[in-house]
Amino acid sequence: MGIANIGIPGLILIVILVLIIFGPKKLPEIGKAAGQTLREFKSSANNLIDDDSSDENKNKEKEKEKEDQNKA
Repeated sequence: MGIANIGIPGLILIVILVLIIFGPKKLPEIGKAAGQTLREFKSSANNLIDDDSSDENKNKEKEKEKEDQNKA
């Protein structure tokens, strides 16, 4: 039994507990902070992927240049 098996009653209970603990005034701030954190994580992950891709392309270009020099 994992998180995927919470169901609607479980989600309602979690929302009620969060409202009791943090209060309705604090929830938008928490949501905004969570959204910003996820956005930064996603952009960082994309930058890492782009950096790896550009490194691979540079290595391929260098290999092609070496092959061309060896043929000449």
